[in-house]
Amino acid sequence: MQAQFPEMSAGGAAPDQLISADPSAWAVAQGWRPVVDQFFASEAGGKLLAFLRGRLAEGAVIFPPQPLRALELTPPDAVRVVILGQDPYHGRGQAEGLAFSVAPGVALPPSLRNIFKELQRDLGRPPPAFPVPGGSLVRWAKRGVLLLNTCLTVEEGQPASHAGRGWEVLTDSIIRQVSGGPQPVVFMLWGAHAQSKRALIDAGRHQVLLANHPSPLSALRPPLPFIGCGHFSQAAEWLKQARHEAVLDF
Repeated sequence: MQAQFPEMSAGGAAPDQLISADPSAWAVAQGWRPVVDQFFASEAGGKLLAFLRGRLAEGAVIFPPQPLRALELTPPDAVRVVILGQDPYHGRGQAEGLAFSVAPGVALPPSLRNIFKELQRDLGRPPPAFPVPGGSLVRWAKRGVLLLNTCLTVEEGQPASHAGRGWEVLTDSIIRQVSGGPQPVVFMLWGAHAQSKRALIDAGRHQVLLANHPSPLSALRPPLPFIGCGHFSQAAEWLKQARHEAVLDF
């Protein structure tokens, strides 16, 4: 019997911008704590925090309010699927700390709309129903989908404004931890940026699925169109074979 992808509920709403650059206020699941603490104790982590504090002092509006939320909702021992994004949405009220996810009540961005379109095409299910309109993927995160952006903060109206400031050191370590963990998982790498992390993943142990980014600019283009990629059914079948279908009931 083919596993099914769950409907996702809206929830977990939070204040819509970063208040302070204090990692002690950013909850993470205990299994991520060693790598997170090691990062913030490092030179790269210290420089990142100094940068964030400086930008906040200058009045910058930074999203999301909880940069490590993906690590809070999806503990390492629960990870069954990893979906990599690039950086958070840069519009007010959109980002909620999970790749591709938007806060409850926010209209679907084009990339997320294409994700739901492919989910429907691939599994033959209608788009998810939400108690509150929007596209919050919190339920996916709680079911074992690590929705990890490689850069975890951004400034309002300035995409990629915090790229290269140090977050990538942490998120590369997270990817390595998942790859080196005891359980095989599915990595969905959509677009060139996500695929650049392929070298961090042990492809002999994990299923690595590649496609173009779901953005309208690339979703239908070669070489690997996102629409038609079949990643959701492939993941469901692979998880079934790995006896994980009860843990992550897509």
